[in-house]
Amino acid sequence: RFSTRGRFQELSAVLNELWKLDVNRLKPGKDYTINLQGKADYVAQGSNRANDKANAPLFTYVNEGKLKSIPTYARFISLLDNYEMSTGVSEQVTSQEQEEENLFLDAILKTEVMKHAHQHLVSKKQASADVALFKKQLFDIWFKLYHRDKSGGEDSCGFEHVFVGETKYRKEIMGLHNWVQFYLQEKLKCVDYKGYKATDRDKPTANDHVVNLQFSWKDLVKPTGSSFIGVSPEFEMALFTIAFLMSNDRLTKTVVKVDKYLIEIVMCRHGRAIGTSYPKLLTRDP
Repeated sequence: RFSTRGRFQELSAVLNELWKLDVNRLKPGKDYTINLQGKADYVAQGSNRANDKANAPLFTYVNEGKLKSIPTYARFISLLDNYEMSTGVSEQVTSQEQEEENLFLDAILKTEVMKHAHQHLVSKKQASADVALFKKQLFDIWFKLYHRDKSGGEDSCGFEHVFVGETKYRKEIMGLHNWVQFYLQEKLKCVDYKGYKATDRDKPTANDHVVNLQFSWKDLVKPTGSSFIGVSPEFEMALFTIAFLMSNDRLTKTVVKVDKYLIEIVMCRHGRAIGTSYPKLLTRDP
């Protein structure tokens, strides 16, 4: 255990190293364009009505060629249709889906981002130096199914919640913190972006890599969501895995400085797996 300040500095240093190593991060204005439009209104949790402060989609353009040609994105996208969105409905995992999980983990483990995260976790005695054992650890944290809704079977996992999104009793959106999934769902007209969430002083720009936003997904409203924008799947997996393994508390909120963004990393455990994890933008350097 060390002080909050010490934790802030150490974790920030590791995450900035991951940021520098993230060669697969897409560049705003070149590889993708976002249109932030208006500031979203306050909406109470559980309400499914929200004034639309954005007439156009959030994503104006994404270079899909890059999403298809960079192995980690391509493997990531293949996982997005593997899940039943409603909690309480047991997941059925096919052998093809298991293979897709396996190939995705292999792809991210080859990146410098995940190699650095692995080295850091080994140095902290939170992971084995053996890559095969680390891969199994990643699988257990992210893909092992568990009961989120007590009434049904094994209906959820960390990956589904954080990256794909799910619904609770078909009344509330949970998770869906990933920009690629957001873009693809927006393209299918399943997601409707309602506007950004920020103070006037911290109004986001189209070049920002972290945005707090409001949206509806399949007619359910998420009053406030937050996502990294443009970052690679391996960057998010590495960051959230480190945040998860460096704390044993059920809920942790760790403030870090990544690049020019002061972010709160929210992490909730579900036993030995990730329940949810997401970045919440606090402020950013001008």
